[in-house]
Amino acid sequence: MFVKPYSGNIKWQFQYRMHRLSLQPGVDKLALRGAFRYNTSVSDSGNTSEMVRNLRRKWRLRMRTSDFYYDLPKELIAQTPVAERDHSRMLVYSRQNGEMMHKHFYDLPDFLVKGDVLVINNTKVIPARLIGTRRGHLGVVEVLLLKRVDYTHWEAIVRPAKKLKPDTLIDFGEELSAKILRVGENGIRIIEFCFEGIFEDILSKLGAMPLPPYITEILEDKSRYQTVYCKTEGSAAAPTAGFHFTPDLLEKIKAMGVEVVEVLLHVGLSTFRPVKAENIEDHKMHNEYYEIGKQAAERINAALKECRRVICVGTTSVRTVESAYMDGEVKSGSGNTEIFIYPSYEFKVVKALITNFHLPESTLIMLVSAFMGRDNALRMYDTAVSEKYRFFSFGDATLIL
Repeated sequence: MFVKPYSGNIKWQFQYRMHRLSLQPGVDKLALRGAFRYNTSVSDSGNTSEMVRNLRRKWRLRMRTSDFYYDLPKELIAQTPVAERDHSRMLVYSRQNGEMMHKHFYDLPDFLVKGDVLVINNTKVIPARLIGTRRGHLGVVEVLLLKRVDYTHWEAIVRPAKKLKPDTLIDFGEELSAKILRVGENGIRIIEFCFEGIFEDILSKLGAMPLPPYITEILEDKSRYQTVYCKTEGSAAAPTAGFHFTPDLLEKIKAMGVEVVEVLLHVGLSTFRPVKAENIEDHKMHNEYYEIGKQAAERINAALKECRRVICVGTTSVRTVESAYMDGEVKSGSGNTEIFIYPSYEFKVVKALITNFHLPESTLIMLVSAFMGRDNALRMYDTAVSEKYRFFSFGDATLIL
């Protein structure tokens, strides 16, 4: 006997209504059982799947940030890239049967077929980290450029934030100075730069690559914090899933009949800002600029119509194509996206995903959990830890099919 739970507990209300739904005639009980927990994927089984989705919308469980935590030994955080890009390891996960295989990234062509569409993000990281001093003080300050507003104005993160208030002047040397104009959302500063000449040339001399704080070793070759196919400058962090590709590997993939499609998303605060809210639905993403060309959109849409796979390289490519999906197709054009993908999201475009191993409780592991189910994602991560895969930006890859 299933006892009706206390009405104030939303989780038990959800489970009770799922139980009542299972008693209805014609309901696929196997599909219903698979969808019973909020953190697993719903299989597509007609009316049952739709009833479950409707029930979820009405009785959405409160997902906690701590639900996406896993233990990671510090020594598994990769400090340097592997000597050869495509020699990183690759954990292959099948969503169909839950099986895992341990491969290397140069084995990727074995899992691709003619007609697949591989979507890559061709953004280029700028030397966005500037070190300076407050005018009239000796203390060192750090400015991380996030997004260009116009020729002289930028959105940025600053440290120490408490001392860098509006009207503060910062000197970065004789060629460059800045004034903090105002403080925006999430503590982001709007900064006006003063300089003579070309800003990009000055930035290339004074700026440093914005390596994540968990990387403490000096990067000898700055090109290793770029993909081999980067083109358009503007990112404050790299789309790291693309680090594993080499020119030869890309040519081999193209020769197989796989279409390689380029899109653009400038990586900003949304990609690496930690989730501080206890309930993940209270987390707000910072907008990031994206572009999809007409030809790229046409090739992706053709694949969707012909039931060919769209395989995204990295979470930034996922967020780009899913943001651009409207009225049954991917639209070409540009804009800003604040899309936040977490479990219960229904993917419209992406059929397979290449990505790295992400930080616990991050929006990135939440996106991966949405794609493969939270329990499956954490099981894969536990396997990666036990098999001593390398984690984060310079770490190994996963291929989720």
